Amino acid sequence: MPVFTKKRVFVAIAVVLAGIAGTIYYQKETGKPREEEPKYKTAVADKGNITQTVTASGTLNPVALINVGSQVSGTVVELKADFNDRVKQGQVLLKLDPTIFNAQIKQSEASLASAEASKRLAQANLDRNQKLVTQNYISGTAMDQARREVEVADANIKLARAQLDRVRADLNNSVIRSPIDGVIIKRTIDMGQTVAASFQTPNLFQIARDLTKMQIDTSVSEADVGSLKDGLPARFVVDAYPDREFEAKLRQFRLAANVQQNVVTYNVVLDVDNKDELLKPGMTAQVRLVVGSRENVVRIPTAALRYKPSEEEQAKEAKALKDKEKNSASSSASSSASANLPAPEIDDDVAFRTKKDLTRTFKLYKLDDKNQAKTVDVKIGLSNFKYTEVISGDLKPGDKVITRALDKAGAR
Repeated sequence: MPVFTKKRVFVAIAVVLAGIAGTIYYQKETGKPREEEPKYKTAVADKGNITQTVTASGTLNPVALINVGSQVSGTVVELKADFNDRVKQGQVLLKLDPTIFNAQIKQSEASLASAEASKRLAQANLDRNQKLVTQNYISGTAMDQARREVEVADANIKLARAQLDRVRADLNNSVIRSPIDGVIIKRTIDMGQTVAASFQTPNLFQIARDLTKMQIDTSVSEADVGSLKDGLPARFVVDAYPDREFEAKLRQFRLAANVQQNVVTYNVVLDVDNKDELLKPGMTAQVRLVVGSRENVVRIPTAALRYKPSEEEQAKEAKALKDKEKNSASSSASSSASANLPAPEIDDDVAFRTKKDLTRTFKLYKLDDKNQAKTVDVKIGLSNFKYTEVISGDLKPGDKVITRALDKAGAR
């Protein structure tokens, strides 16, 4: 046989073998069951700790904030306190021009002196009339008139002394003093400015009693107030220190409700220890009140409670449930004498169930052994944004619960 003929035979055999190998490989690959693309995003139920909190936004304020005003009008001639100054009780903050008050004092002193002189004259007339009445030189009516003049003079003296005390008090009030020990956080007056106290008391200073003890005034939704009680621990953050959490404690829940656009909230006051004085009045605090805590409980992602299957999946589930009940009813009819009893209705009227039966009972979906969605009724306990406690139900650690459906491409 020629050499080129042998080469052709070898090439043909190689081509045939390659085709057979390709066919076998193709049949093996096409014969494999195709992996089904995941339809759901799932999470695993586990055991761990869970804490339930109530969130609120509030404002940091001093525990005691005193507005210092003026009872009298005048021009500021001395200003002895400024922003952030620490003051003691009785310390002079400012003085008003005393010229008018001194003039009023002199006028009142003159009025008092005049009233006292009138009293002396009336008393002298009364003494003379008493001697004359014994000698029958004057009538009893003249005597009564003399006594009346003495009494009027006494009343005028009292009136003059009251007016003098008043203008002296005004002079004393022209010197504004601190009513407490504290820190000045606000000043609304300047040197040479006129204070007008004719209609209402002007606020000249705001003094915080002690900035090492502060409070947070928050508004809590009516849905959350049922779990609040005095002494609850809390944590909060402020924008000035975003990487640090501060501690607080609930001091007071105020019963007066605030209603804005049909939204009901209640004021809650928390105590804050500010010994380092890092926190300043007026800061906005984001507060988390710890209302409950559990350790080593079965928990699931809270997102699993929000998952709802599509209408098509719900229809399939309803059909499967109906077929199951139908089969169960037919089998029980053939094997039991009580088959004549009416089958229970699927729709249950829950109007007369007890509140305990309906409280915090939810329906969620988990994957069974065939990676099919299965309905599970569970009763939940504590819950937060991330986890929810499962108290009872056909769910155990390690089960995969559905948190959301995936699209056809498997995107999340």
